Amino acid sequence: MPMNEGDIFIHEYGEVDLKDAMVVIGFPSVGLVSSIASNYIVRSMKLERKAAIISKRFPPYTIIHDGIPSPPVRIYSGHRGCEDKGEQCEKLAVITCEFMPQPELIKELSNDILGWCKKKGISTIMTLEGINLGAEGEGKVFGVGTTQRTRAMLETYGVKELKEGMVTGISGLLLSEGERYQMDVICLLGSARTDLPDARGAANLLEVVGDMLPEIKLDPEPLVKEAEQIETEMQKAMESVQQPKKPVEYSQLYG
Repeated sequence: MPMNEGDIFIHEYGEVDLKDAMVVIGFPSVGLVSSIASNYIVRSMKLERKAAIISKRFPPYTIIHDGIPSPPVRIYSGHRGCEDKGEQCEKLAVITCEFMPQPELIKELSNDILGWCKKKGISTIMTLEGINLGAEGEGKVFGVGTTQRTRAMLETYGVKELKEGMVTGISGLLLSEGERYQMDVICLLGSARTDLPDARGAANLLEVVGDMLPEIKLDPEPLVKEAEQIETEMQKAMESVQQPKKPVEYSQLYG
């Protein structure tokens, strides 16, 4: 399919029914916690690849999983084994990748994701993000919601609301545009190290996600081991891409 400069489009491999589903979004952030966590959800729930986000301005690499090549930004989905507790919905989707898009693509990409979610009738968008809180913030998870419903979700699951701060990148744009259009977007910000991939930070983030999606099995030790394996694979993938280094803006909590 021919593309104009900067064009982004979503390619579906077949019919994708996500009416009333929840979508979890994990682009790389501090400590790669969002990408590690979103990949863990895909693996643990055995979600199937249903679509991909394509742009000629994404890094030129292909992810190989179970012998099948996939574009860098993948969309997986599947049916949930809903329980009496947690968020009630029958379907779950996950958007994940291992690179942060160039800053000039982030607004277009965020808008395309929101537009696709609205078109598919998705009920709730949950974006995962890392935040540097230093040693004193280890293990903490904060949340931001765009609507009264999503802010009530934070209270239901005991997630402390981020009252003052800044959320950057894809998550930041999804929050601001989601609030503007009154779409149900919730952002979970987990404390993470800035110097290297942080499997334990991802595990802390997943514990909160696991309260909302209790069918995700989160035994502590296997969870950390699996997260560490994903961390190693992602580190190798990122090193092979060799993107130009740019100053990084991190999401921040204001005191």
